[in-house]
Amino acid sequence: MKLNALLALLMLVTLPLWAAEPRQLEWAQLIPPDAPVIAAQMAPIHDLSQLSNALAAESAPAAKQQSPAAPVVKTLDGQQVKLPGYIVPLEVSEEGRTTEFLLVPYYGACIHVPPPPSNQIVHVISEIGVKIEDLYQPYWIEGPMQVKASSSELAEAGYQMEAEKIYPYELP
Repeated sequence: MKLNALLALLMLVTLPLWAAEPRQLEWAQLIPPDAPVIAAQMAPIHDLSQLSNALAAESAPAAKQQSPAAPVVKTLDGQQVKLPGYIVPLEVSEEGRTTEFLLVPYYGACIHVPPPPSNQIVHVISEIGVKIEDLYQPYWIEGPMQVKASSSELAEAGYQMEAEKIYPYELP
């Protein structure tokens, strides 16, 4: 009897830990299934050999966002998620940590290539921030997702997150 009570208590204690595991998302999951396809969308770059094409666009003037009011997936609101992407800094602390940024699916988005549709941009705020040493480095961002539009000088975002964890994305 004591063993059953101990197991029940252990399940009660560990269940909240298991339930708090973030839902891992892919960028396509931020687009509603019935949304129109945007032809100029780029795929995420996780293969660094593809960076030369993105780097060639660096010297071009800033481009206009493709769809600044693209449809979003409303059921993501309030969900604890984990999403990989590239950081486009908006605010940097005195210590050199990026505390506010746009998370985008491919390198160079929002700089000199057309920013992706707003449903492919997440506006992230982080209390501690992250020290960005290499803009080519993708990161995992974990935290609660909000389906809430925001605007910056670089682009419109369809989602917002408060980052609880930020760590480098590593290829398996």
